[in-house]
Amino acid sequence: MRAALEAALAPLVLEVRDDSHKHAGHAGARDGRGHFHVRVVSRAFAGLAPLARHRRVYAALGELMQTDIHALSIDARTPEEVGLG
Repeated sequence: MRAALEAALAPLVLEVRDDSHKHAGHAGARDGRGHFHVRVVSRAFAGLAPLARHRRVYAALGELMQTDIHALSIDARTPEEVGLG
């Protein structure tokens, strides 16, 4: 996950948290795919609405969305929005 996001978005900040343990027994967890939260700060999000930012993250993750990730919570911001710009 981390490598795919770094390659596609060149983030200034990237945090990936595995929350799968919070969903033990959940139907989506039975197939081995996980629940994750990502916080991404990237210039690639400049000028994009929140939905478009999420689409960029999903596109960066590609096949992982089908093989490794069941649920994904996304916090996608520009450097300016978090005081890094």
